[in-house]
Amino acid sequence: MANPSRCIAGFDISEEPDDPPPPNKPARVTEPKPNDTIVVLRGVQVSLNSDIGGALVTDLSRNKERLFSDAQVIEKYDIAPDAWTEITQSKAIRLLVNAEHERRTLRGIAAQEAAAKIFMDSPTVMGEILNDKSANPRHRIEASKELRATARAGDEKTDGTPDRVVVTINLGNAPEDKLVFDCGPPRQNKEALDVE
Repeated sequence: MANPSRCIAGFDISEEPDDPPPPNKPARVTEPKPNDTIVVLRGVQVSLNSDIGGALVTDLSRNKERLFSDAQVIEKYDIAPDAWTEITQSKAIRLLVNAEHERRTLRGIAAQEAAAKIFMDSPTVMGEILNDKSANPRHRIEASKELRATARAGDEKTDGTPDRVVVTINLGNAPEDKLVFDCGPPRQNKEALDVE
């Protein structure tokens, strides 16, 4: 007499090795079309998974954010008119650009680049205020301060570590003949508050 099969809800446990496994239905997998992942840039086929393809997707995201125009993207990658039509109508590229746009938006990169683009007009506007003889003198002074700060933007220290003063006195050739004094960061004089 054969042993009755033990049944557990959701599982088929059979002790007989000759039982064939139940047929599995393969999950529906859609194969990517070869044309969806390849674009033609400068007359060369480029995969969107490559570095150049990733840069194109980023620039197309900038195009969507109105930071790059169509003409700038076409000129940068030397895209032929028919290739540009294929790029703009490709669903795979559109999905990649949407994902990149969402990533840039959530990380604040898109806002930062948009602000930098708008800031490009700031020196011109500040220069106009500074050179306007009829403008309020206070506004002209503030414009000159902003222009100076913009012109010297790279001069400030970028890392968060303060400067330290370390004094080393060498009394001889042996390592124990050195006196090292770490004085820490220099003291800052407290500036008087401006009262208007």
